[in-house]
Amino acid sequence: MSTFARVWAVGRKPKGLRSRTRKKLRKHIRERGVPRPSRVIQEFPPNSRVIVDIDPSVPKGQPHPRYHGKIGVVVERRGRAYVLQIRNGGMTKKVISRPEHLKVV
Repeated sequence: MSTFARVWAVGRKPKGLRSRTRKKLRKHIRERGVPRPSRVIQEFPPNSRVIVDIDPSVPKGQPHPRYHGKIGVVVERRGRAYVLQIRNGGMTKKVISRPEHLKVV
């Protein structure tokens, strides 16, 4: 490995999944805390349209913050989560998310 490549690799900072989401993954002051049970047990039939609305108080089953606010179609249920089909940049992507992070359109 050359010296330039070594310095370039060392100088980069790591970027986690929640990096640059200071405003995106924030709740209003009166909405803080555990989500309502109705939001956790909601069900979506296949081919229904949903909005990805990430709940920052529930870290399990969160999709990538890139998909926050996007509209997708439910393809299937996988365990307690749902598989969505979302168009992003001209391509269709499959996103796995729990129902706490989804809302009906």
